[in-house]
Amino acid sequence: MGRMKIDYGIDLGTTNSSIARMENDEPVIKKTDTLKDTMPSCINFNKKQSIIVGDGASNVFRSDKLRALKSLKSDTNTFIEFKRTMGTDKKYISSNMNKGFTSEELSSEVLKKLKSFISDEDIKSIVITVPANFTINQKDATTRAAKLAGFEHCELLQEPIAASMAYGLNSKNKNDLWLVFDLGGGTFDVALLKVEDGIMKVIDSGGDNYLGGKNIDYAIVDEVLLPALSKNFNIKSYLNNSTKLEYLQNALKDFAEDAKIALSFSSSVDILSNLDDFPADDEGNEIELDLKITEAILEPVIKPIFQKAINICKDLLKRNNLLGSHLGALILVGGPTYSPILRKMLKEQITDKVDTSVDPMTVVAKGAALYASTINVSEQVAEATRDKSKIQLTLGYEPTTVEMEEFVTIKIDYEKTSANIPDKIMSEFTRSDKAWSSGKMEIDKMGVVIELKLLSAKANLFDIILFDDKGNQLLCEPNSLSIIQGSKVGSAILPYNIGIEAKSKTTDRPGFTAFIGLEKNKSIPAKGVKNGLKTQKQLRPGMKEDFFKIPIYQGEYNAEGSRASNNEHVYDIIISGQDVPSLLPENSDVDITLYVDNSERMKIEAYFPLLDHTCEIEIPTNNVQKEIEANWLKSELNKAKQSIIMIKQEGIHKDLNELDTLSNEISELDKLLEQGKSDYDRKKQVLDNLKRVLKKIDQVQENTEWPRVEEELKSVFYSLEETNRDLGNPETTAIVNQFKEQAPIIIKERNVKLANELVENMRSLGFSILDVGLGPRLEIGLIHDFNQNFNTHEWSDRNRARLLINQGIQISANNPTKERLRPIVIELFNLLPKAERAVIPGAGDLLIH
Repeated sequence: MGRMKIDYGIDLGTTNSSIARMENDEPVIKKTDTLKDTMPSCINFNKKQSIIVGDGASNVFRSDKLRALKSLKSDTNTFIEFKRTMGTDKKYISSNMNKGFTSEELSSEVLKKLKSFISDEDIKSIVITVPANFTINQKDATTRAAKLAGFEHCELLQEPIAASMAYGLNSKNKNDLWLVFDLGGGTFDVALLKVEDGIMKVIDSGGDNYLGGKNIDYAIVDEVLLPALSKNFNIKSYLNNSTKLEYLQNALKDFAEDAKIALSFSSSVDILSNLDDFPADDEGNEIELDLKITEAILEPVIKPIFQKAINICKDLLKRNNLLGSHLGALILVGGPTYSPILRKMLKEQITDKVDTSVDPMTVVAKGAALYASTINVSEQVAEATRDKSKIQLTLGYEPTTVEMEEFVTIKIDYEKTSANIPDKIMSEFTRSDKAWSSGKMEIDKMGVVIELKLLSAKANLFDIILFDDKGNQLLCEPNSLSIIQGSKVGSAILPYNIGIEAKSKTTDRPGFTAFIGLEKNKSIPAKGVKNGLKTQKQLRPGMKEDFFKIPIYQGEYNAEGSRASNNEHVYDIIISGQDVPSLLPENSDVDITLYVDNSERMKIEAYFPLLDHTCEIEIPTNNVQKEIEANWLKSELNKAKQSIIMIKQEGIHKDLNELDTLSNEISELDKLLEQGKSDYDRKKQVLDNLKRVLKKIDQVQENTEWPRVEEELKSVFYSLEETNRDLGNPETTAIVNQFKEQAPIIIKERNVKLANELVENMRSLGFSILDVGLGPRLEIGLIHDFNQNFNTHEWSDRNRARLLINQGIQISANNPTKERLRPIVIELFNLLPKAERAVIPGAGDLLIH
């Protein structure tokens, strides 16, 4: 077990991957089989059922797509960009293998290939980098891929932290703010770091798991290459058929990627296809690409994509009360950051301190290796590789430091050593440059403390040599250690809030609420608690069928109070009778404690105060997201459009520019969906971005809710006063006076829940005062019942139902009649499932008459 640290880091990228190892105090990128620093994350299964990974597979992939375009048959056995569907049920079907492969299965083949570049050691432990904004499901999938690749111990590291480690080692900015801008082939991450005396601490992070080089490639296809072909050839049959269009887009993507890369290093590029690359057009003419693309042509096409990433950076700085001028460095990571268009935009909009001193393509893998050199291999791996014939040592020290000296404790582990241990043992630490040695120091039964002298701004490797009292050298494990001087990374942070759905005390609506201690940007490992949850039914001991579930969600920084469905579902905590020693009655308290480790793996404990019993809840790590139906997604986009129209019609929200921006965002998502309805990844991208838009819409509606409620409260009260003056009695007058005292207090507190309750109480009193024949009491009561319990109903069209209810409430407050209200109520009933209509009091009478 010569080393006790992991020492190997892998950047598992969407389009390219690489592996690095610590060698002679430095992180070294290991060359691929084609002698490159990076390898395409591409897999091919050939007819002999052999697996080809990397450049060979990438070459096959290009010809596969051109062949598929001609035959209009998708029989590819080559796959790429599967990282974007990690954690989903997406299957990549290979006819040569007669089976489908998940994203983690394909990723495992990439990991195996990277591992094969290390010929002098069998790697059991690894650090793999992941986007900071990866969800827990995606991180679980990455860990599964590592296990499939044969790694017995896998630690996950956020990519921006890896990049900052590699950058920070040689940086002169030891007291500053850094912004890591990581735009890869499929994902975008941004992390804000505060550096004090070389100690780096992540303050905040953001990103988009579906924003990267792939988006740029398809933008070039849709906005440059397809229009060029349309101008010179008749390809209407392709443009009007979604299946044929997808084949054509896929075939053009490689040409777009070539142009993108070339234009990162020159002002123009000629795109020329072979005559037999494409089929004939609708008039029988041979299609070919012969196009000169300049930076001026490309700029308006790809700027909107870059702008999305820049806007995420601006939002991050804004919520931390910072300006770009406060930054000491903006660190570029990822192939697309070579673009001069992007670099110019960053300098204009963020800061002119754009740092290009590190290689954007390898900085993450190098940082992962540096981090790996600070992480112990797992006890399981250590035991499996331990050579007990060597003297086993226990070392204690800080693997990273900003000091120039570091103390190391060294002890002999007698229990794990089978060799004869001399009575007297001397140890000596020698720095790898041979310029410093500790000299021989005796290790007694209690051990010894040795002060090591470090070289500045590098990883310092020390050899450990043991001697007996006669000066004979003794074999030991570990026989070396490494300490990084010049930078020290603080704890990673949670990229999301982790929480559940619970009712708001002020609005009485269910919404996302984070565990206390698991809010976004909390350092990990972390612990969160949620006390006072209630059992939904009784749990009989040992009865598996007695259970209730608590869904766990991840939410972004503005998630608090938002609808849980607009956040990322992680998994459901299932608590059953098998978890309790004795009967737990319905509505009993349950306290949940959720633990999150450095790789964001979770452990959950449930405590039942009534029974004074704690149990651990098993957390599955194999959850996957289901494929999204394009028609459902289209329907959700339409509902979002209707919500904005409704907000505008209400006229309460005055920021029309904000509403127009939201409308434009929805239109862009609609366009994106139309361009790739059958693209699994694109649909997920649309859904993720739609959820962000829906949160903004919900926020607008929440901000306008109180003015509506306050207006309704006042209107109903004035109407009640008038009714009571005409038809009331001393008893009703006393109640009205109580309402009059309550109303100003509720208005001052802006408590929506209490306001709605008071409105219902006032309406109820008003109905009791009115003679039965004076108004449509049944219709009014049903409308307000629908309003009160809106979220409990399964509306076929929520936006239409909301609009009808608002109309009904307005009519109810101003001279209501059955003729005006009954059509509204009937239409509301028609928006409900038949099963719900049957159980609503008064429904039968209304529909009969």
